[in-house]
Amino acid sequence: MDLDDLPVGRVLSRREALGALGASGLVLLADRWLPGWYLAAPTRRSPGCVVRPEQMEGPYFVDGMLDRSDIRADPDNGQVMPGTPLLLTLAVSTVRDNACTPLAGAHVDVWHCDALGVYSGVKDPHFDTVGHHYLRGWQRTDKKGEARFRTIYPGWYPGRSVHIHFKVRTDPDAERGQVFTSQLYFDDALTTRVHQAQAYTKAGRRAMNADDEIYANGGDQLMLAPERAGDGWVARFDVAMQAG
Repeated sequence: MDLDDLPVGRVLSRREALGALGASGLVLLADRWLPGWYLAAPTRRSPGCVVRPEQMEGPYFVDGMLDRSDIRADPDNGQVMPGTPLLLTLAVSTVRDNACTPLAGAHVDVWHCDALGVYSGVKDPHFDTVGHHYLRGWQRTDKKGEARFRTIYPGWYPGRSVHIHFKVRTDPDAERGQVFTSQLYFDDALTTRVHQAQAYTKAGRRAMNADDEIYANGGDQLMLAPERAGDGWVARFDVAMQAG
């Protein structure tokens, strides 16, 4: 395995969403709507298009404009961050006229903590990593709507389950462009397995998904399903954005 009419970014109310679903034949995949959900659901003609909830950006986003696919190294000193390899593919589509179309040229950012729960490029009460940029980067989606990142399986920090942040921007340089920000999660049992590796040795109790208040806001729709590949894992996540 190789390592139609809605304003842009408009969030639908439950009544509007149900009306749109009835008019277009879209399928609702959940029994509740959460703040920040976009209308992007499977249809008879586009079974791969799904509803995904937005989640908070968090305090550690750094728009460092690091155009790179392999985000494991710190470009400031060349150090490659230790951890179990993870090849992550984000596949971005737009929904228009009841069909999903791969979105080429979208700007996709990915960032997460290292094996010991530390983010780069920020000052925190527990660490200061300003001037470092490991485990951060962005890619433009290709003609298939895909952006790939070579990284590591994240560690954890108090109060949060293991997760990866991502942001999709249709045009980061434009005054008006569509932005979708969310987080990705892992099965608790898999994380326990992966975190047995020496790089993840850390004192304290890791928060499970059920303990995480942010995960509770739609995290079950944001789960990765990694597959084993050599000494690491590969995972793919599909996200659809409502076309403007």
